[in-house]
Amino acid sequence: MPLIDYPVGHSSERLAGRRRALRLLGCAPLAAACGVPRASQARVADAALAKVTLILGDQATGTRSLAQAAGVLDDTPYRFRWANFQGAAPLFEAQRAGSVDLAPAGDLPVLAAATGDPSLKIVATRAGSAAALGILVHQASSVRRVADLKGRTVFVSSARGSISQFQLYGALAEAGLSVNDVTIRFVLPTDAFSGFTSGAIEVWATFDPYFGIAAQHGARVLRDGVGINSGLGFFTASASAVADSAKRAALADVLRRLQRAGDWALAHPAAYAQVYSTTTRVPLEAAAQITKRAPLQQRFVTDADIAALQRVADVACRSAILPRRIDVRAISDPGLATA
Repeated sequence: MPLIDYPVGHSSERLAGRRRALRLLGCAPLAAACGVPRASQARVADAALAKVTLILGDQATGTRSLAQAAGVLDDTPYRFRWANFQGAAPLFEAQRAGSVDLAPAGDLPVLAAATGDPSLKIVATRAGSAAALGILVHQASSVRRVADLKGRTVFVSSARGSISQFQLYGALAEAGLSVNDVTIRFVLPTDAFSGFTSGAIEVWATFDPYFGIAAQHGARVLRDGVGINSGLGFFTASASAVADSAKRAALADVLRRLQRAGDWALAHPAAYAQVYSTTTRVPLEAAAQITKRAPLQQRFVTDADIAALQRVADVACRSAILPRRIDVRAISDPGLATA
C-alpha cells in the first residue's frame, strides 16, 4: 500500500501541540520561563513540529480507518504517512529497521518484537475484546471441539509469537492437549485466508479482520480467545522516535488524537462500522462485528497495563512461545502521557 502524506494542519489543536512541544523542549508554558516572548516560543515549537514526519504503522488499515472515520488527524501540526502491513511480524521488522515510528499490535507480538529489539518502547494501550480472534474450521469439518485437534495440522497467523499462537496454546491446554499433539504451521493471514477458502487449510487460528470475515463467510468458530487472551493491544514507538524531542511531542499528540477517535467510535458504532466497511472493503455485516470488538479504549500505558502484560509475558515464557523472559517495565514509557 502506498504511503500517503497529509499536510500540516492549522487549528486550536495546533496551538495545543505547540504548548506540548514547548514542555518537551524544556520550556515552561509561561514566556518568562525561557526568557523569550510567548509568541516566539510558539513559533519555535511550531517550526520544530512542522519539520516532523511520523511514519504510522498499521495492520490491515485498522488504525487508519478509525482515524479517518473520526477525522482526528485532519489538522496535525506535523506531517505523517501510513505504512500498512498484513500482520505484526512484518510491521515490527519495519519498525526495527527504522522505517516505522509508531506501531499497533497485540500483546504477544509486542513481547516477541522486544526479544529482537529491546529498545522499542510501549507507549499506549488499546483495550478490546478477546473474541476478536480464535480457531476456525469449516462447517463440514469433523473437528467439533478442541480435543479433536489431536493429530491435526493447525495453521497459525501470522508468525511465532502471535496472539493466535498464544490462543491456540491456551485452548490446547484447556482441552488437555499439549502442543506436541498437533502440527503447527505459521503463515501470513492473506495466504492463509486463500488456503482456508479453497479448502487446503482445515484448521486456522487467526485474528480480526481475517477472523471476522472468515466467520461471516461460514467458518465455524471452534474456540475464541475469551478467557485465554488479554484483549489488550499496544502502541510501540521506536527508540529513535521517543528520543527525539520534536517527534516525541508529535507522538504524544497523535496518540491523544487516536484516543479521541476511539471514544468517537464507541459513541457512534454504526457510523464507524460503515466507514470501516467502505475503507477496507469488508462487507458491512462483518465490519459491524469486527468494529464492535475492536480495541477502541485507548490510553497512555499505565502501571496496571504493564502488570497485565507482564503476566502474559511470564505465561508465554513458561510455554516457550517466547525464548526468554521479558521485563515489561523496562520496555515501557509511561512518561509520554505528560508530553
